[in-house]
Amino acid sequence: MTTSGITNVTVLGTGVLGSQIAFQSAYAGFTVTAYDISDEIIDKAKHRFADLAKTYEAEVPGARDGGAQAALDRLTGTADLAKAVADADLVIEAVPERIDIKRDTWTKVGQFAPAKTIFATNSSTLLPSQIEDATGRPDRFLALHFANQIWKFNTAEVMGTADTDPAVFDRVVAYAHEMGMVPIPIHKEKAGYVLNSLLVPLLHAAQELAAFGYAEPKDIDDVWRIGTGAPKGPFEILDVVGLTTPYNILMSGGETEKKIAAWLKENYIDKGKLGLLSGEGFYKYDH
Repeated sequence: MTTSGITNVTVLGTGVLGSQIAFQSAYAGFTVTAYDISDEIIDKAKHRFADLAKTYEAEVPGARDGGAQAALDRLTGTADLAKAVADADLVIEAVPERIDIKRDTWTKVGQFAPAKTIFATNSSTLLPSQIEDATGRPDRFLALHFANQIWKFNTAEVMGTADTDPAVFDRVVAYAHEMGMVPIPIHKEKAGYVLNSLLVPLLHAAQELAAFGYAEPKDIDDVWRIGTGAPKGPFEILDVVGLTTPYNILMSGGETEKKIAAWLKENYIDKGKLGLLSGEGFYKYDH
């Protein structure tokens, strides 16, 4: 038995970060069920998991000694939500960054999951208190936020609400440690947690500079890397994140943000330039 008491983990959503959360959990020894809304998406997720196994073998010490394959063996996928959460100790939601989708998802999960289950959202910008009532069990609900490329940038920000049971909070902190993360307990709700409170303003400023014609994305990246010594510029980061998430965040903002979102959609998303995983975003990638 782990310190957290968590054995079975269900991850809702198999996009960029959802698939990483599922694979890392399985790599750490948990039994993992990955859920998404269709069998077609689940089939694509299986290929994504296989690619992650290869990445781990190339970049994670020890993964070549059977660890990556063992992770695949502990991973199953399903498009049946009731089946996905039937025996879950912990459900981590990583669905698109829209409050209506998240609330609807949690309403359904709350109906299907057993009483023992802890609920966690990986929302990047929404506060857990904006979602908690949809779960039907706010005392067992909190936020658990990961950084992209989870095997390298292994922070896990844990943020509850005023209603979160402190014992549940402590169990999720323990789980984050057990899955190989560095837990970052956040003492009260903060939109964007720590990481995105620092990162999102940078990415927003970069997109505003490009969308309104002040400078090209590559030149903005060059300035940031050269001027700060950072390994990646903001548009390189956006390509890693994938352009759908920043688009959804921008669309929830004001008039200026919606204009930037329209630029992003017209020049990149509508042309299939979705970021690193699609082979092209602000830059082209050879897969």
